[in-house]
Amino acid sequence: MSDDIATRKMQFLFALRSKGVTDQRVLEAMEKIDRGAFIKGLFAERAYEDMPLPIACGQTISQPSVVGLMTQALNVQPRDKVLEVGTGSGYQAAILSQLARRVYTVDRHKRLVLEAREIFAALDLSNITAIAADGSFGLPDQAPFDRIIVTAAAEDPPPPLLAQLKIGGIMVLPVGQSDHVQSLIRVTRTEDGFEYDELRPVRFVPLIEGLGPEG
Repeated sequence: MSDDIATRKMQFLFALRSKGVTDQRVLEAMEKIDRGAFIKGLFAERAYEDMPLPIACGQTISQPSVVGLMTQALNVQPRDKVLEVGTGSGYQAAILSQLARRVYTVDRHKRLVLEAREIFAALDLSNITAIAADGSFGLPDQAPFDRIIVTAAAEDPPPPLLAQLKIGGIMVLPVGQSDHVQSLIRVTRTEDGFEYDELRPVRFVPLIEGLGPEG
């Protein structure tokens, strides 16, 4: 690793801490998973900056500090089975793979799923299953899940996802009716229902039903 990249990675981790990512397991996972592996082309040199970047299919790779804060809020345990809705670049799933027993990730864009699978294979991340599907319905065949993370904004937590959360399970997702007013919330399923905590304002692409135009 060149000194320049090593310095940028150190600054990257410092930026995460300064934005409130303090969980040691999350920081270690984010140190181990190179964001640069998930960004191609023009923006590759900005991989270690704390900013969202465009990827294929009109989607984005989230700002690292937001990835870190969402992962921290999810409180993933080593035996957990996790569902991610919105594979995107695959970066978030790769970080979750360091923390959980098994990660299922779904995206409506087949191209993104295929590209993410290639990266997972190259990084030898064998506990991730990436599927092209309409994530708003979750993955009933694999339910229930200990943890669910949604990386696109819905007006409300989708009922199929709530139903697929184990009792004691946690879901973290952005909700909001517009691109401009969204909140990151944490939903905890209890014996009696669901508890909601509002965490912070965020901006995500909208959660859209159906598969992407390429199938």
